[in-house]
Amino acid sequence: MVHYPTSNKVDTITNYFGTKVVDSYRWLEDDRSAATEAWVKEQNKTTFGYLDKIPFRNNLKQRLEKLWNYEKLGAPFKEGAYTYFYKNDGLQNQAVIYRKKGNSEAAVFLDPNKFSEDGTTSLAGLHFSKDGSLAAYSISEGGSDWRKIIVIKAETKAIVGDTLVDVKFSGVSWKGNEGFFYSSYDKPTGSELSAKTDQHKLYYHKLGTLQTEDIVIFGALPEEKHRYVGGSVTEDGQYLVISASVSTSGNKLFIIDLETNKKTTIVDHTNSDTYVMENVGTTLYIVTNMDAPNKKIITVDASNPTPEHWVDFIPETENVLSPSTGGGYFFTNYMVDAISKVLQYDYDGKLVRTIKLPGVGSAGGFGGKKEDKEFYFSFTNYSTPGSSYSYHVETGKYNQYWKPEIDFNPNDYISNQVFYTSKDGTKIPMIITHHKNLIRNRKNPTILYGYGGFNVSLTPSFSIANAVWMEQGGIFAVPNLRGGGEYGKKWHDAGTKTQKQNVFDDFIAAGEYLIENNYTSSDYLALRGGSNSGLLVGAVMTQRPDLAKVALPAVGVLDMLRYHTFTAGAGWAYDYGTADDSKEMFEYLLGYSPVQNVKKGVSYPATLITTGDHDDRVVPAHSFKFAAELQEKQEGANPTLIRIDINAGHGAGKSTEAIINEQVDVQAFTLFNMGFSELPNKAVLKNFKE
Repeated sequence: MVHYPTSNKVDTITNYFGTKVVDSYRWLEDDRSAATEAWVKEQNKTTFGYLDKIPFRNNLKQRLEKLWNYEKLGAPFKEGAYTYFYKNDGLQNQAVIYRKKGNSEAAVFLDPNKFSEDGTTSLAGLHFSKDGSLAAYSISEGGSDWRKIIVIKAETKAIVGDTLVDVKFSGVSWKGNEGFFYSSYDKPTGSELSAKTDQHKLYYHKLGTLQTEDIVIFGALPEEKHRYVGGSVTEDGQYLVISASVSTSGNKLFIIDLETNKKTTIVDHTNSDTYVMENVGTTLYIVTNMDAPNKKIITVDASNPTPEHWVDFIPETENVLSPSTGGGYFFTNYMVDAISKVLQYDYDGKLVRTIKLPGVGSAGGFGGKKEDKEFYFSFTNYSTPGSSYSYHVETGKYNQYWKPEIDFNPNDYISNQVFYTSKDGTKIPMIITHHKNLIRNRKNPTILYGYGGFNVSLTPSFSIANAVWMEQGGIFAVPNLRGGGEYGKKWHDAGTKTQKQNVFDDFIAAGEYLIENNYTSSDYLALRGGSNSGLLVGAVMTQRPDLAKVALPAVGVLDMLRYHTFTAGAGWAYDYGTADDSKEMFEYLLGYSPVQNVKKGVSYPATLITTGDHDDRVVPAHSFKFAAELQEKQEGANPTLIRIDINAGHGAGKSTEAIINEQVDVQAFTLFNMGFSELPNKAVLKNFKE
C-alpha cells in the first residue's frame, strides 16, 4: 500500500442552478500559495519513491535512451541567400538550427540549448522577413504559453531593437522589413499561469520603436473582442488577413489592403472555419467548411469577397481536405480513413497528378514559396520512423532526402486497421500496431490511446517511446473517436457538448474490442491520453473502472465545472459547453466531470497522473484536484500517484531529457502494475546488453 501525503479538505460550495456542488480541494487552484507548493513537493516525493523501486526502470531508461540517440534532421527551407534546417544529434535537449550558403559547410544559426542553463527555455517559433535579411524568433520559458520575441539581423545575428514580452498565442508575420504583426492579451492580474485571458489583440510592431508604442490593429473595440485573433500577410505583401474567433472552432475573416489600409469583411460570423490560403492579385483562394463539412477551396475577388460571390475551385469530396501551395501548384492532402492521399492541381483547378506516396501512412509538408521548383515532404506511420523526401513540382518525382539511422526494424512490426461498433452502432476505425509474431493470448500489455476532440485528427506517426513499448511485446492501439476531425465537421460535432458521451463510448468500445478479440484483457490494458484526452481517460476510468488495469491521464481537463475560468479555457466551450450556460449543460457536465465523479469505495485502475507546474494551457489544478479525490476515495491496493514536472508546461518545448524520463516512468509504472517484475521481452534486453 502507498501512504499518500495528506490533502487537506476545505469544502467550498458553489450553487449551480439550485444544485450545491462541494469542491473540497479548490485551494489547490492557487498556484502561488505555499500550501500548494508544499503539496506538490510531498506528492512528487511519494511518486518518485514508488517509481524508484520498480526493478526494471533503469533498464527501460537505458533502452529508450539508446533508441532515441540517433540524428534527427528536419527538411531544409530557403530564406534569402541561406538554406536552413533543424538538427538534433540524438539526445540534445532541443534541436539546433543550422544554415549554409551554396555548397559551403553548415554552421549553427541558433542553438536553443544555450538559451538557459537548465534547458527549460525553448525556441517557440522562427519567422523570417520576405527577403530573409531579418528573423524574429520567440522563446518559451518554463514551458509557458507566454512568449518573448527577439529580432535579429540574419547575416550577423545582431539583435535589432528591444525584446517583445508578454506575447501569447501568436505567430509573427512580417510587413516587408519595416516591422511585423503579432497577437497577445493584456497581462492578467493575479497569477500569470492561471488567471483568465479573454480579449486577444492583433498588434503591429515597427522596428526601432518601443513595444509600448505598438499599434492595435484589431481587438481594441468592444465589438472586436475575441479570444483568439491572428494576422498574416499574403506572400505578395498585398493583404493582411485577420482571423477572429471566440472559441477553438469557427472564425470571422477580414482582409486589409496594406496599400490603402481599407478593411473588408469576408465572413462576419463564426459558424465556419475559413481562411485565405493564397492570392493572385485580387483573386483570393479561400479554404472553408461553410456548407462543406469536409472543406473545399473557393475563389473570389477581394473587392466583393463575401460568401454569395464565392465560386468553387476545388469542390468538397467525401474525404477531409488539408490543402497547401508551393512551386506554383495546389496540393490537396485528403484523409481517407485517417490515411493520407495527396493530389496536385494547377492554378486553373486542373488535376495534374495523384502523388504515389512511399507507403500507407501520414504525409506532411508539400508546401513552399511560389518560385520553388523543389520542396520537401515527410512520411511516417506507426512503425516507420519519419523520413523526408525532395519533391520536384514539374515532374512529380521525388527522392529520399533523409532517412533516420535507428536501431529499430519497421519490417518486424505490422499495423492493421479495423472497424468496430460503438454503443450507438457507429462504426469507428482503429489502427492496431504490434510485432508481427505477436500471439493473441489475452496477456499482451496494451496501450489504448485516443483524443476525440477539437477537430483534431490522429493520423499514423512514429514514436520512439511506442517503439520501445512494442519491443516488449506491447500493443499500441489508436481509435479515431468522434469529436476528432478524421471525417470532417459532422464527425467533430458528434463528440461535442451534449454529445460528448459519444467520445467516451467510442473509447470504451475500443477497449472492449481489443479484449473480445483476444489482443489483451483488462489486466493488461492501459488507457492513455493527454489534454483533451486526459479528460477522456479520466471520464472513462470513472465510468468504467473495471475496463483497464492502468490509467494514464496527462495534463488533463478534469474539472469540467470550472475549466472555463482559467487562462483561455473559455475558448473551449464550442467542444464542451460550460456549467454557466444552462441547467441542462451544467447537469450534463456534472454527469461526467472526472473530479466530481470519483466515488468512495470504488476500485479504480492503477493511476499515474502527469502534469507540469507551469502548464498555463490546462492548469495543473485539474490534475491536482483529481489526484487528491482519487487518493482519498480509492478502494483497494491500486496506487494513485501524480508526477509533476517542475518548470514545465503543457508539453511544447519540453527537453529531450524530460521527455525520456517521463516516458520511462509511464511505461515502468504501467508494466509494473500489470504484474511484471522484469521487462516482458528479455531477448531485446539481452541483445541490448550484449
